[in-house]
Amino acid sequence: MSLQQRTRRDAIGFGVAWLNKLARSRTIDRFGLRKPAERVVFEATKTGFRTAGALSRRFTAVSKQAGSAPSRLPAARGSGYFDLTPTEDQELMVGVVREFATEVLRPAASAADTACATERTVLDSSAELGLSLIEVHEELGGIVTERSAMTGVLVAEALAQGDMGQAVACLAPSAVSTAISLWGDETQQATYLPAFTGASVPAAALALVEPRPVFDPYDLKTRYTGGLLNGVKSLVPRGAEAELFVIGAQTDAGPALFLIEADHPGVTIEAEPSMGLRAASLSRVILADVPAAPLGTVDDYAECVRLSRLGWCALALGTARAVLDYVTPYVNSRYAFGEPISHRQSVAFMVANIGIELEGMKLVTYRAGSRASQGLPFAREVALARRLCTDKGMRIGTDGVQLLGGHGFVKEHPVERWYRDLRAIGVMEGAVLI
Repeated sequence: MSLQQRTRRDAIGFGVAWLNKLARSRTIDRFGLRKPAERVVFEATKTGFRTAGALSRRFTAVSKQAGSAPSRLPAARGSGYFDLTPTEDQELMVGVVREFATEVLRPAASAADTACATERTVLDSSAELGLSLIEVHEELGGIVTERSAMTGVLVAEALAQGDMGQAVACLAPSAVSTAISLWGDETQQATYLPAFTGASVPAAALALVEPRPVFDPYDLKTRYTGGLLNGVKSLVPRGAEAELFVIGAQTDAGPALFLIEADHPGVTIEAEPSMGLRAASLSRVILADVPAAPLGTVDDYAECVRLSRLGWCALALGTARAVLDYVTPYVNSRYAFGEPISHRQSVAFMVANIGIELEGMKLVTYRAGSRASQGLPFAREVALARRLCTDKGMRIGTDGVQLLGGHGFVKEHPVERWYRDLRAIGVMEGAVLI
């Protein structure tokens, strides 16, 4: 069977097609996958073109055609037995993303955290990876023929292992393209998805959170009445540069999703500095009588919340793994009273507990992602994953700081940043979508 046939037939065969896209660009060389001696940090080669494209972009409305229907991804085929082992194609894809996280995101993390922004070259390079294509049907210019939530989990995990804040910034546009692919009608798909599958991927964001204590995503203060949105959304990644938003708002039938373009009168963006995820350039979006188009149904909104929470669990896995990988050699090389501090049981047990909790987090998150890909009910699995990743993720961040002692408190070491980022898992809704 040819590679093209396999890609079209297999649920996750798009990984190979995705790598073929990389092979046609210089990107893969810069990862060192052809020549290890030539490993260099990604630099976007089309920055000028992409910037000009974003500034002049106009989403062209498409009229509905009689008999046309939106393109929907079918559920992935189950294997018939419980196996969460990534496929070979998924491993290939995640390997490339992990290289990007290691070679690009990790070195830029401290500067991005200080600047409260991810570098444009990093964002452009992440767009070249095709992150916004993972949940777009190949009929619409994407690279999949079946649902691939599990692949999205693996990709988000790999990115967060480099830096969670920049990972959120890189994944923000894919949340919108995924939402339109899953729940948009034929006109919305034809109008907006070409921008996400082309050379110039627009900044875009999924906004659910509102600035109030004990936020409940199913009880929204942002209202949709008479075709207009009014309210305030909080912690929106890259809000200041976004061209398109998917907004959660309350209707008479319940909470639902709505599409708006950022250049509408009545849309105001304010910076919203935060404790963690600073590299994601979090913003507040104020809506005053903004025209909006419904996206999907009330049931689709509930699925959106679950898939978003799944994405945050995946981000927690990657950051927790970064903590474990950092503290293990540290406690083995740090000497006190003539021996490595890892010889102390209290230290050794703390590191062991991080590894144990991480495996538990991974198991429930992967199971939820697998069920989502197969179109099976996964609300229970996501609830378990979110609870475990919220509690244990914060615990891992705290223990990471504790294991470094005074070094855990200073910015010379990245653990304090991971501690701040991990605390976002229990707060954030939306922003990412698997």
